[in-house]
Amino acid sequence: MNLIPILKNVMESESIQQNELAVSVCSQVLKMYERTQPNFPWFGYLLEIDSVIVGSCAFKSPPKAGRVEIAYFTFPAFEGRGFATEMAKQLLKIAAAADSNVQVYAQTLPVNSASTKILERLGFTLSGSVNHSEDGLVWEWIKI
Repeated sequence: MNLIPILKNVMESESIQQNELAVSVCSQVLKMYERTQPNFPWFGYLLEIDSVIVGSCAFKSPPKAGRVEIAYFTFPAFEGRGFATEMAKQLLKIAAAADSNVQVYAQTLPVNSASTKILERLGFTLSGSVNHSEDGLVWEWIKI
């Protein structure tokens, strides 16, 4: 398992160029950086398993007011194999190593789903509903 930071030169990798979904994700994340201005280690990452890109995960921006939001996405062909859980675990480790005081949170659609199960397994607690500017009503989960 290898987390590859999504930086400008990441698109030069042959394993990424051969994966249309990885190229699309990288393009979107690099565009997001124009707004969020990330610094190490608060980037987006690709998950590579045996030289195959199977998903992506990210800190949606550097921490703000002592909080940082995570997101993760397993590519459809690789769902149900524990990769999303592993990506979320790795983001938690990165956050703790960078700033042990930062509070990690995530947002999901307001329905029970694979993502909510992952967050519950990893010790997140549903803190309530919030109105997201793009997604509408979402559930917010806090890592305790």
